[in-house]
Amino acid sequence: MFNAKTRYGLMVIFAIAAIACLIYQQYQLAAFGGLLLVILIWSHFKQSSVLLASKHFKKKDYEATVEALAEVPDPERLAKNRRGYYEFMLANIALQSEEYEEAEYHFQLASRFPLGGKTDKAFVMIHLANLALRKKDKVRILAYIEKAKELATTPKARDIINKLEKEANSL
Repeated sequence: MFNAKTRYGLMVIFAIAAIACLIYQQYQLAAFGGLLLVILIWSHFKQSSVLLASKHFKKKDYEATVEALAEVPDPERLAKNRRGYYEFMLANIALQSEEYEEAEYHFQLASRFPLGGKTDKAFVMIHLANLALRKKDKVRILAYIEKAKELATTPKARDIINKLEKEANSL
């Protein structure tokens, strides 16, 4: 839940502590400091600032969310559960700024990774169907709707799916 600068600072502190423990022949403490350093480095690449970004995203602070997501060194290296949410947040931010092509790209990526649950995945499919509706692509709309129907568990999601299906059939 730290930003990149904080993680780098902690890495330096753990490295210095491990070296100091080696100098004073405290090998167990040095090993512990080294272990903490390794865990922090692993966390930097696998978890990164996605949790911090989600905190800002839930508060609808999209500028801070974009800043936190920009700290991710390589999205390809993120853990699967973090990558899905990373792409989901980028897609929603692109949707907010009316960049529909970019939003569709990120929703497509988010649909390939695990998210919070079936309902979250259903809403990704609903967003994709909405974006396909903008393009008046009936085949893709119906494909996304079918997948969303399988995943939808809430009445709100089912209601949205029914509305999208009616609009798709009217094309």
